[in-house]
Amino acid sequence: RGAPLIGFTAIAGLILDLNSKQYKNLDEFKQTCEYMKTARPTAVNLMYEIDMSYKAIAAHVIEKGTWEGTADLLMQKLIDSMKKLESDNMTMAKLAEKRLEAIYGDKKLNLMTLCNTGFLACGPMGTALGVISHMNAIGKVNHVYASETRPYMQGIRLTSWELMKENIKHEIVVEGAASHLMKSGKVDAVFIGADRIVSNGDTANKVGSSGLSIISNHYGVPFFVVAPFSSFDMSLDSGNQIEIEMRPEDEILFCKGVRLAPEGARAFNPSFDVTDHKLVTSIFCEKGEVHPVNRENMKTILGE
Repeated sequence: RGAPLIGFTAIAGLILDLNSKQYKNLDEFKQTCEYMKTARPTAVNLMYEIDMSYKAIAAHVIEKGTWEGTADLLMQKLIDSMKKLESDNMTMAKLAEKRLEAIYGDKKLNLMTLCNTGFLACGPMGTALGVISHMNAIGKVNHVYASETRPYMQGIRLTSWELMKENIKHEIVVEGAASHLMKSGKVDAVFIGADRIVSNGDTANKVGSSGLSIISNHYGVPFFVVAPFSSFDMSLDSGNQIEIEMRPEDEILFCKGVRLAPEGARAFNPSFDVTDHKLVTSIFCEKGEVHPVNRENMKTILGE
C-alpha cells in the first residue's frame, strides 16, 4: 500500500511473471500489463510504473530479438527507481521547508497530516510525512496531529508508529476534530500525499482529504500536497475524470471481526476523494513547487 510503493510492487510482480512464464510475443506481455493495471484504479503510480516497464521490455525484445535478460532488466529498473525516490523525497522536503520558512520564518510548527505517507508507503523517507520528518530533524516541528484516517486507520496504525520511531511529539485525532483544531489556531499547515494529480492540479488522495482542504481554506491554514512525478496524470483535464476505488462495506461495518453496525445496515466506502486545486496552497514534487496551483504552472514545472 501507498501509491509509490504500489508502483514498485507492480514492477516486482512483472519480474516474478517474467521468471515464471515464457512469452511468445509482446502482445501477450501487454495483456498481462493491462490486467495488472486493474488492481488499483485510482493510484496512477501503478499505471505509470507498468507502462515504463513495458516500454523497457519492448525496446529490449525488439533490439535483441530475445526475452532473455528481461527480468534482470526490470530488477535493475526497480533498484534504480527506489534509489532515485530516496533523493527525490529529500528534494520535496527541502522545497516544502523553503515555503514554510517564507510563511513562518523560524517558528517551530504544529503540523497535521492524513493517512500514511512515510517510509512504509512512499519510499525511504516518504512524501508528506517525509516533509514532517525532515522539518523535525532540523528542529522546526513543535507538534504533529496525525488524523486516524477512518475506516482503515492508516493514521493511527502506521503514521503514529512512524512518528514514534522518530521520537516526534504527536497526538492522534479523529477527522472530525480538524475544524476545532484549526479554529483554535493549533495547526500551522497540513500536508497530504497523493494517489493521482491531474493536469489542473486537482488531487485524488485518501478519503477525507477534500474535507480537510475545505476546513484549512476556511481558517486560512496552508494546505500542501507532496508527491513524486509518478503520481501525476497530465492526460486528465480535471479531477472529475478520476475513477474512485470503492472498498468493501465491511471495513466500516466491522472492527477486527466484530460487527459494530446493526444487522442489515449498509455502508458507502470510497477509498479516495478529490481535492479541488483551488484549495491547495502548493504541490511539491522532485521537479519543483507548483505555486499557485493551476494548469499553466503545472505544465511549467512538469515540463509537459
